[in-house]
Amino acid sequence: MQIDVLIIGGGAAGFFTAINIAKKYPEKSVVILERGKEFLTKVRISGGGRCNVTHACFDPKELVNYYPRGEKELLGPFHQFCCGDTMGWFEERGVALKIEDDGRIFPVTNSSQTIIDCFLSEAEKYKVDFRVNHAVRNVSKINDAWQVETSQGTLQAGKVVFTTGSNPKMWKLLETLGHSIIPAVPSLFTFNIKDPRIKDLLGIATPASVKVVGTKLESSGPLLITHWGMSGPGILKLSAWGARILADKHYNFQIEVNWLNDVDKEDCLANIKDFKIELAKKTVQKNNPFHLPKRLWQRIIQAAGIQEQTRWADLNKQQTEQLANQLTTAIFNVNGKSTFKEEFVTAGGIDLKEVNFKTFESKKQKNLYFAGEILNIDAITGGFNFQNAWTGSYIISERIFDS
Repeated sequence: MQIDVLIIGGGAAGFFTAINIAKKYPEKSVVILERGKEFLTKVRISGGGRCNVTHACFDPKELVNYYPRGEKELLGPFHQFCCGDTMGWFEERGVALKIEDDGRIFPVTNSSQTIIDCFLSEAEKYKVDFRVNHAVRNVSKINDAWQVETSQGTLQAGKVVFTTGSNPKMWKLLETLGHSIIPAVPSLFTFNIKDPRIKDLLGIATPASVKVVGTKLESSGPLLITHWGMSGPGILKLSAWGARILADKHYNFQIEVNWLNDVDKEDCLANIKDFKIELAKKTVQKNNPFHLPKRLWQRIIQAAGIQEQTRWADLNKQQTEQLANQLTTAIFNVNGKSTFKEEFVTAGGIDLKEVNFKTFESKKQKNLYFAGEILNIDAITGGFNFQNAWTGSYIISERIFDS
């Protein structure tokens, strides 16, 4: 018996696609295949187990700016199904959501299980057939039908949707169907840095701007010092936008950190001259007019060659110059990267030129569709990667039987 829609991949995009198709077309058979023994495993661990469903960004033109890859392609789709639509979808199904101060949106329960329960309940309600332990071995076209060979036997389907994320085996399989794959490199990673200026400052966070020396890559935002180096939104944004450049450098490069964020060296020097008068008799170490975290300030003045008892008035020209350098153009050597929590995201996937973003259908093969991270689309942390999955899945469900 031929299945109407076969969805390969039992994650967020797979379930969202299946539920929306089954609701809109109750007469159609919808089957989800999952290679593992359970569904929605990435949803379970996402957002530290809380599931960062989406982000409070309701303007498509603004939203696309969070996607280093996919910005141009997602503008039209986001006009059809955006973050507010995602919130409405879940709340209509009894999942209460909350917006946190940084814009991230979570279930009120603070548990990803709430999202999983919602998906499983909706899939059962609309009679989606979901099957575990079905590893897909091959996909081929016979006449107008798709033949899908799995570890549990062969299935036939009229339409196939791939929602397998960054699974290299599925990418290779799709190459046999004529698709080009952009090789995967990590995105969203932290920088490994060993430097006496930040040693044992674990947990200190402060706004900063960061540049990758010798490139046009730069970013600003909270920078977090960790036991292995630097993290925080400012660093993660840089890793996302620089995913390919930094991979080419084998994760060995230099960054320039401005701890004063938007104050340049020239203005910093002018400020120091003012402080030499205003704070003349006070020690530099105990009087921190730049309002940096205390321990970080102490390391910065040590690096500038300023002694513990030195007063502001006594700073010589060389110390003044060094202090401005350490505050606004501090160079750090990066040697390697670390994965950011469980949020392992890759840049890479199906070449976006080969997908029709009005339908998310393949331009190479009729009745073949893609949603989620299988495409060469990725975003910074904050619920944006899930939003890409929800949007693509929803548009597929709306357009899959149009032609």
